[in-house]
Amino acid sequence: MFTRHRDSFGSNDRPTSPLSECSIADSENDFPSWTFRRSSASSATPTLPKDLSTAKIVQLPNSAYYIPNFISETEELLLLDKISRAPKPHWTQLSHRRLITYPSALTPNNLLLNSPLPLWLAAPFIPRMQALNIWKHSPHGQPNHVLINEYKPGEGIFPHEDGDAYHPMVATISLGGTMVLDVFEKDAIRNPEEERSPAFRILQEPRSLLITTDDLYTSHLHGIATIEVDERLGADTIANWELLGDMEDYSSGRNIRTTRTSLTYRDVLRVSNLAGRILGRR
Repeated sequence: MFTRHRDSFGSNDRPTSPLSECSIADSENDFPSWTFRRSSASSATPTLPKDLSTAKIVQLPNSAYYIPNFISETEELLLLDKISRAPKPHWTQLSHRRLITYPSALTPNNLLLNSPLPLWLAAPFIPRMQALNIWKHSPHGQPNHVLINEYKPGEGIFPHEDGDAYHPMVATISLGGTMVLDVFEKDAIRNPEEERSPAFRILQEPRSLLITTDDLYTSHLHGIATIEVDERLGADTIANWELLGDMEDYSSGRNIRTTRTSLTYRDVLRVSNLAGRILGRR
C-alpha cells in the first residue's frame, strides 16, 4: 500500500545504548566533553569531496548526491549514544518505526518555533554540510530541524513526500545499519492500494550522507520496504552503487538489516520567534 503523509510524533521507550567504550555528558551543551577510548585513526575527520559533482548519483533525476563516510566511526557511536539517552516522552512509536524531532515538532500550520538545535546535532555536522555549499540557497543558510527515525529489521515507511513546509532539500545521515531507500515517480502512484515497483533504489550505508533536492524532492516519493533482507543489490539495481564506500560488503547481492537510525536535516521555511518572547529572549 502506498500513502502520502506527514510524520507524526508521540512517545515510547528509548533504545538501548550500543556504546560500551564511550562516555558523554547528559547536558546538550556538553558535546566537547565526550570521550572515546579508541585509536586516533577512528576519530579522524572525514575527507569531503572537493567537488560535489563527483558525489552526484547520475542514474537519478535531478538531483541526488551520496557521500560515504561523511562522519567517522567515533562520531557515529557518539551520536547513537546521545540519541539513546533521549528522555522517554520525546519518542513516538509508530507502526513500523519510532521517531524523535528536534528542536520541536511543527505546528499544525507548518510553523517552527524558533529554537536552536542541540549542539550535538549541529557541530560539526552542519558546518561540514555548509562546506559543501548545499544550504546556500535555503532561506536560513542551514538546517533548523532534524527528524530522527529508528528502523529495526522488518520496519520501514510507506512511500511519501516531505511536503512544502521545508526548503526542497533533505540531507540524511545514516547510523548503525544499512538499508535500501526506494524512490517512486509521484504520478505513477494513482491508486494507494496498488503495489508498485520502485523506479530507483538507493543503498544507504552507515555514516553516509544522502542529499536529495530539485525534481527528486518535488516530483518523487520515497519509502523503505518493511522487510528484513534487502535483495538484488548490484550495479544494475542500485543507483549509487559506484559511489558506495565498500561494494564488497554487498557483493552477495543481499543485505541483512540491522537497526538503522537516520538523522534527517531540513530547513523549515516559516519560523516564529514566539518561543523566544515567551522565555524573555529578544
